[in-house]
Amino acid sequence: MSEQNVNGTVAVENSRGGNGFLVLLRHGQTVWSESGQHTGRTNIPLTAVGEQQAADAGRRLREAFPEGFSRGCVFSSPLKRACQTAELAGFADHGVLDGIAEWDYGRAEGRTRQQVSEASGFEWDVWRDGPRSLTPTLEGDWVETLPSGEQVPVHAGPGETLEEAAARAKSAIDEITPLLKDGHDVLLVAHAHILRILTSQWLGVDPHFARLLRLDTAHYSVLSVYKGDNVIERWNA
Repeated sequence: MSEQNVNGTVAVENSRGGNGFLVLLRHGQTVWSESGQHTGRTNIPLTAVGEQQAADAGRRLREAFPEGFSRGCVFSSPLKRACQTAELAGFADHGVLDGIAEWDYGRAEGRTRQQVSEASGFEWDVWRDGPRSLTPTLEGDWVETLPSGEQVPVHAGPGETLEEAAARAKSAIDEITPLLKDGHDVLLVAHAHILRILTSQWLGVDPHFARLLRLDTAHYSVLSVYKGDNVIERWNA
């Protein structure tokens, strides 16, 4: 994809050194992605719009990667919204990679940034401050009723630091690196924040860089090796 074919498919070139592409797909829309509520480990499903987005993303991926992905080279986060996206995109036979579960937002879970800021008494920013800067009084467990009537349990604990999430993402990269080095393209289906953080670790930069990367619902990005360097080939497609 350093040189893209005119029909949008991936162009394989020698500068990749025989390495496969690492493809990142964010899950489709959920009610909380629309409302702005922090959705870390809460097992929330896709909306009907999100289901259609996932199917559409699958078609775009098949156009970009017409040879598909080899068996054992597609992995999803363990969370429902990511697994649904993988399956609706046409990758039902996917593995599960715990390391790409979403950032654990802890005390911010299920709440908007405004709600968290009001409860904590300062303008909170997840990238700058992290979940553990929040008041412990936000910790707890409850059941949230979605507009569909489905009830989902919510757990708000201490959460992860950005550095802990980055270390977890780096471990996920390490797990799939042998596949990439063997020339296989690998698809990871997960979440906005962890995929952005994972990208920072692919590039070998500070994880705070991830805040500068926009990744919309059911959009994909491609990472690769170019002349020995880990790079971004395509973003938010």
